[in-house]
Amino acid sequence: MAFTYFFRDMQTLEMIRDYVIPGLRTRRYIHIWDAGCAMGPEPYSLAIVLRENMGMIFRNVKIHATDIDSSNLFGDIIQKGTYPLEQVQRIPGPIFEKYFSPADEPGHYTISEEIRRSVSFTKHDLLSMKPIRKGLNLIMCKNVLLHFNEQERVDVIRMFHDSLDEGYFATEQTQKMPEVLESHFEPVVANAQLYRKICI
Repeated sequence: MAFTYFFRDMQTLEMIRDYVIPGLRTRRYIHIWDAGCAMGPEPYSLAIVLRENMGMIFRNVKIHATDIDSSNLFGDIIQKGTYPLEQVQRIPGPIFEKYFSPADEPGHYTISEEIRRSVSFTKHDLLSMKPIRKGLNLIMCKNVLLHFNEQERVDVIRMFHDSLDEGYFATEQTQKMPEVLESHFEPVVANAQLYRKICI
């Protein structure tokens, strides 16, 4: 089972905070796709950043967390929202105290109901080339595309483009935008893998 932890990629979360959230505040409903969510620390970390920076507008946020999940365990883990200390210990103290409480299981902590309500899990295979929905405002896909060949990456990112509604795409720092798709996205900042959709 893939191991991950909360606030693993602070750079991407900070870019979303600074460049994406200001535009999201103007939306009545906000739909985000976290593709390749594993056991949930990534979409929940994103949800916490959104809640901290959007206030009550956060109630309009829905994070669609998906993974191929060969273990058939991710959905139950995400729904329960309980994680061991090793996965939450890097969370800044004030944030941890605000959104987590001790679980019944020793050494485990449960995320707040408000945050859990914002995230829903669906089992999904990206290589089906079928988006979970259209009209998305942000797609985050990290540590997944590197497992695909070049053509598969192009096809998946093109599918992401078609699924976005003038929104943003964030991916891992090691993945550059394929040249064939450079007309589909524009970088938001230099030397970082956060892009804004270009309507073509």
